[in-house]
Amino acid sequence: MEDSVDRHLVRWRGKAPYDERVEGVVTRMQFLVKHLKQFKEAALAQVGMQDFEFETLHRLVAAGGSATPSKLAAEMLLSPAGMTGRLDTLERSGLVRRVRGADDRRRVDVELTPKGRELWTEAMAIRGRVESELVSVLDAGEQQTLDALLKRLLVQAESHR
Repeated sequence: MEDSVDRHLVRWRGKAPYDERVEGVVTRMQFLVKHLKQFKEAALAQVGMQDFEFETLHRLVAAGGSATPSKLAAEMLLSPAGMTGRLDTLERSGLVRRVRGADDRRRVDVELTPKGRELWTEAMAIRGRVESELVSVLDAGEQQTLDALLKRLLVQAESHR
């Protein structure tokens, strides 16, 4: 069975100095990440969301439904202005609300609304089905082996930070 990376390797054979096995592994990982991103974006489009909206709601759910804008910005590697723009969009859509602190009126928390949680839950279910469908080509043992191998690669990559 041939894939696009096999054709890529043939095109470059003898033209560039690289190890074909390494090139195959790395290029397949890159292509899979691109495909997965496209699948997930299409899944989000089914519920009328964009990736930035989902990721912001996802962080809020992980934080228990509420967080400060500065905490969200730091976690998402965004500038304060960038976070403000995202929150403005989500607030206009009714997915989040800003709440002033009772003890300190200068403090603002961002809270997930029931509508925001419902939309996030629907998007998570669709994304989960998309991910499961992709991985389902492998049996349980193969999935476990692949997970272990990818973990080893990630640990290696993270150790060089």
